[in-house]
Parts: sequence; C-alpha cells; structure tokens
Amino acid sequence: MCGRYAQSRNVQQLRLDFGLPEEALPADDVDTRAWPPLEELEPDYNISPGRPVYAVLGPPPRGADGGEPGPRSLHTLRWGLVPSWAKDRNVGYRMINARSETVADKPAFRTAFRRRRCLLPADAYYEWQLVGKDGTVQASTSPATDPEHKKRKAKADKKPYSIHYPGDGEPLAMAGIFERWRDPEVPEEDPAAWVWSCAVITTEAAPELAHIHERMPVIVPRRDWAAWLDPATGPDGLAHILGATPAGRLAVDEVSTEVNSIKNNRPDLLVPLEAGSGPEPDTLF
Repeated sequence: MCGRYAQSRNVQQLRLDFGLPEEALPADDVDTRAWPPLEELEPDYNISPGRPVYAVLGPPPRGADGGEPGPRSLHTLRWGLVPSWAKDRNVGYRMINARSETVADKPAFRTAFRRRRCLLPADAYYEWQLVGKDGTVQASTSPATDPEHKKRKAKADKKPYSIHYPGDGEPLAMAGIFERWRDPEVPEEDPAAWVWSCAVITTEAAPELAHIHERMPVIVPRRDWAAWLDPATGPDGLAHILGATPAGRLAVDEVSTEVNSIKNNRPDLLVPLEAGSGPEPDTLF
C-alpha cells in the first residue's frame, strides 16, 4: 500500500534526474483538454491523497498526422485516480492505489494501464507498522485482503517508516497510471474543467519489507523507465516490470510519529528516529 510519500525536487532537478529535454517541460498555455498541465509545486514531505504531484509521462504523438512521438515530459496530476466515467471527483480518494494483480482487469484502471502509464517521483514513501497495547509488533494489512483491517488498525499504535534509496542522489520512480476526467459543473472552456489524476500501482511486499506492511508500491528501476512509459510495451514486458522492484536496494528508516499527521510537513520528517533529538510526540492519524 502507499498512502503517503515525500517529494522535494523542483522542476529542473526532476528534468535532470529523469533525463528530460528542455522541450519536455510544457508551455504555460498548454491545452489541458489534450495533455496535463505543469505547475510549480513546493517541496512536500507528507503528500496525502488529493494533493497535486509531479509525474513523468511517456512520449505523446506529435499532432494528428502520425508523426514521430515527442519526448517524455513532466506534468502535474492529482493523486487519486478519477475514472473518465465517474460522476464526481471525490471517487479519487478511494483510488489512490491500484493493485498490480488486478490493474489490467479492473474497469477503473484497465484502460489507463494499457495506454496511460507514468512514473511518480518520490524522495521516499512512508509505511506504518502496527504496535499492540502489549507492545506486540505486527505488519499492517490492507482492507482488500484483511476483513479485520479496520479493527486491528483502530486498536493499535502506528510506527512509521520511510523507505527510500540510500543517500540523496536518486529518486524513487513509483509505477503509476493516469486518467482525464471532465467536470460537468465547470464550463468546458475553463481549464479547471479537465481533471488529470493518477494512482500508484502496488504489489505484495518483498520479504525485506513485509514486516512493516503486506503491500508496497511498485518501484521501477531506471533500466525499465523507457519500457514502462512506452504505450507499445506488451503484457509480458509490463508483468516483468511489475515484479522487478529492486527491494534489495531500498533503505528503511524508522521516523518520528509526527509524520502521522498531515498537518506536519517539514524536511525533518525524513530524519531517522535515532538521528533526531527531543521527546517523541504522541500523535496518530
């Protein structure tokens, strides 16, 4: 599962990290009916569903003449996928994740999975372990697989972790899908009439991370970025990428429970607990 993550890089840093040419940054007057816009976002160390996030998209066609495709490009999407047939945008809060096992078949996700895949940059993603009143530690579960999920979560404290590549040099590239939705309450000529949204694809947690949560986002290694973004990549290639998260490379840090509240949004949320100072605050979801 992925319900919170951090992303502090600006547009130029992401352009360099993902090898995007200057022309891959959309103009200010982009037609949002045809392609998502790009907004300058402030660093966000506690991104929650519904927030705008950066996304790297694959090459769009150049015009309607079937010419050569354009380069990869950077855009801004809303986290929480709103299917094109949805009646209201709030459905996106229930669709922040798409399970890799069913993303190719679920009506809400299958078309986006075939045609509209993206990479969602992150400094780290957060996950929570459950701690019982008796101090017993257990992995978190997801509602889709655990009928007792809500009950177990309500009775336990939550111990947060950040999962990231070691050091500060490389961003995570989470596998995502994106969609366009027309808001019927906004005039068509208004750019706000078109909502571009996304979901993170998740998979069964690797053994190295299963003690924290039973699910994890699919992390796409650099060697697979081009194939993931290419609309021509077939089912076998996509299945390979969905199972290729480099879990052995990931570092895991226990962090302060201040990250449990979305009201807190500071760089030190990523500081490992043993490296911090001061008392641990008692804050929960």
